[in-house]
This record gives sequence, C-alpha cells and structure tokens, in this order.
Amino acid sequence: MSTKPGALQDAYQRSLYYRRKPDGSPITFRAQVVRLVPVRTFFRYLARQNRILYNPASELELPKREQRLPRAVLSATEAERILALPVIDKPLGLRDRTMLEVLYATGVRRSELANLKVFDLDPERETLMVRQGKNKKDRMIPTGKRAATWAEKYLADARPRLARTPDDGTLFLTVEGEQFTVERLTSLMGLYVKRSGVGKPGACHLFRHTMATLMLEGGADIRYIQQMLGHADITSTQIYTQVSLRTLQAIHTATHPGAANKPRNSRSGREQRDDAGGDGGAILRPASDLVPHGTTADTPVEDDDAGAAIEDPAKVLQETLDAEAKDEQPDPPQPPRPARPGQDHPRAV
Repeated sequence: MSTKPGALQDAYQRSLYYRRKPDGSPITFRAQVVRLVPVRTFFRYLARQNRILYNPASELELPKREQRLPRAVLSATEAERILALPVIDKPLGLRDRTMLEVLYATGVRRSELANLKVFDLDPERETLMVRQGKNKKDRMIPTGKRAATWAEKYLADARPRLARTPDDGTLFLTVEGEQFTVERLTSLMGLYVKRSGVGKPGACHLFRHTMATLMLEGGADIRYIQQMLGHADITSTQIYTQVSLRTLQAIHTATHPGAANKPRNSRSGREQRDDAGGDGGAILRPASDLVPHGTTADTPVEDDDAGAAIEDPAKVLQETLDAEAKDEQPDPPQPPRPARPGQDHPRAV
C-alpha cells in the first residue's frame, strides 16, 4: 500500500469507478458522488477538530454529474387519462384523485406531498404551503381552482373516514390512518401511470416534469417555474427549456428546407406562408405578385401621383451631382468700387 497522502482515498474512488451493478453496468457518477461526499466531509471534520494533522481528502475531486433530461413527460391528454383512473365513489379513490390533482397542479416532490398538513392547504385562496421542503425552505404556491375543489371534497367526504385518534393533522392518510411513506407514494402513483397505458415510466416525479414543461409551453416565465418547483438555482429549472420543443419545432419547420414532406421549391406559396406563421414576407411571394396586373416587364410603370413615367435613375443622379458641384464653386471676384470724389483726401473729413 502506498504511503502517499490521500492514496487510500484515491484507491477508494478508483474502486467506485470500476464497480459494476448486478447487470454489469457501471454505477452512475451521481451514485459515486453520493459515496465520496461523506468521505470528504468526514476528513474535513477530523482536521477541524485537530484529530488529524491534515486532510488527506482535500484533493479528492468529485466526478462531474451528468446533465440529463427527464426520462419522460406527459402530454395534457395523457395526464388527464391518468387522473380519471381512481374510483372517486370510495374514500381511497377520492384520496388518490386528490393526490394526483395536487401533484399535477403544483409539481411538489413526493416527500413534500407526504408531509403536507391539513392547515397547509387553503382551498379558499387556492394556495398550498410547502413547509421545510428541500434545503429546509418554505414556499407558498398556487393550486388552481380545480385542485382546490378536489381537496375540499376530499376533506369533507374522505379524510374523516380515514383519520384515526389521535389525529396529527396529516393531509393525506393511508388506509391505516397513517402518514404516507415516500416509497408507498411512489408505488401507488406508479401503479396508476402503468394502468393508464401511456407507456411512459415514472410516478410522482413524472407529474413534476409534466407541470413544468406544460407551463413553459404555455408561455410561463422560467423564473415563475423555478418558484413553483422550489429550485435554489435557476440552472436546475433551465433543463425544461430543452424538453419543451414546441417553439423550436415551429422555427425548424419554417426555416429548414427539408422539414416538410415536399421540397420547399415545389410547395405552393400559401403552404410556405402557413409554415412561416404569417404572410411570409416578400421572399416567399412569387415574382408575378410584384408586377401590377396588366403590365409586362417591358411596360413602363407610371407614378400614381404625377401620371408620368419614372425618370431614368442614372439621369437623376447626374443632375443631382451637377447641382451639388455648382453650389460648391466659389463666387467670382468682384471689381473694386469707384471712389467718390474727395473720399480718399486726408482733409475730406
């Protein structure tokens, strides 16, 4: 074993890099970071407490995390299909429908949903208070009238039948009257996603991605989406700009010559203007549209105001240059004026 400072930590980091899962695939960089951060934190603590002379993990470099896009995002139609699955005639079905509505409307994390209390929800103001979310931060977000209506119905008809004594005020209760665990929430929401037949993986976080993407496509500013999601850094929210491709698709269709099934040159002017999202400008208009009806290329175009043919541009330019040159010529010298009799005599004054 090498006696170089930090050699043991380097060996541990190397072992993580070469570690394989049961299926033979390497563990992700994120998983490596999760295992390396406690090591670096532990040695930093020992150095600060003077338990060791130096921090051998100070030079330990963490692997760069991958910037990955969400695995799947639901369309509005697919989200509605999932929301319609619970049987709302029963307390558990009404509870599940309300949880799905809250996830879809607010995009809260599964842990935040499980920790909600009854007093955190305000159906009258249509708001939801998320207390001590990620990074121990509180935030208030809107729920919308629809989710607030379902929450009112759940509080009136379903929750009293699920609550047990003593009641700790948890908003969403299991059949045993207890608070949901995050694993149980994931299993329940994932079951509805699978039963819907949308063919997309995910559970609670799938609705979080869907909410952000649909709001962005609807024209919401990314800063408001950041506030809804509770992101500390806006770079975490900007990932949804790469998922929302509706605007990029429209620009690609309007500008790329190979975006349509037919070549752009063989398509009609109306199709080109429709792809461009408007009249398309003069660049998309045929040349015949630029010539007045009843005229040809050899027919002189008359001015509407003067009724005379348009003058030759070269002739007009030459006349303008001649006029400017004439103005710039110096005035000729004037002859001296004759003196009046006696004007120059010294005694004339």
